[in-house]
Amino acid sequence: MFVGHTALALAAKAREPKLSLGLLVAASFWIDLVWPVLLILGVERVRIEPGNTAFTPLAFESYPWTHSLMLVLLWGAAFGLAFVARSGPRAAVLLGALVVSHWFLDLASHRPDLPLWPGTSPLFGLGLWYSVPATFLVEGSLLAIGLTLYLRTTKPLDKAGSIAFFTFLGLQLVIWASGPFAPPPPSATAVGWAALITWLLPFWAGWADRHRRTGIA
Repeated sequence: MFVGHTALALAAKAREPKLSLGLLVAASFWIDLVWPVLLILGVERVRIEPGNTAFTPLAFESYPWTHSLMLVLLWGAAFGLAFVARSGPRAAVLLGALVVSHWFLDLASHRPDLPLWPGTSPLFGLGLWYSVPATFLVEGSLLAIGLTLYLRTTKPLDKAGSIAFFTFLGLQLVIWASGPFAPPPPSATAVGWAALITWLLPFWAGWADRHRRTGIA
């Protein structure tokens, strides 16, 4: 998943308007923010294999520290606890749940490559990525729902509130929609460095959100 994670962050903003969209996006993408760092360091591994699924040529060989269910639960607990004093227990639970939601959305899209724990573990994945049309339909529907909820509960304060938000969304749509048709990346290391662009998303979302107000539903 890609825009599916953004969809949950947008929906969560409607649920907890006091939280910055930037923080919500950071939570929903958290394990994909850590993953490229560990990939570049050689701690986790991916292989370029065109045809691995219809949607992506990436074969995720080993990523237990970011994408095993056990570690995702720990990441979620740590993320929530990091903000409980500042945002309160309800918001902290929501942030932790967003971190954990990443694994379950990936479960829907990935082929069976998601472990339950580091080491020898069964691998899981429902394989939505085997079909490009099905991926566009399911993930696009999630985004449409999340976007509708967000736009119903926020309004731009100025032009930046519209421009920043829709360029934030547009960049993701371009990356997501072009993925199945783009040439395979040259190497796993290149994947890691390119994936660092994901770190822009929370800051971009936070910038857009500062130029919007909530409470108009």
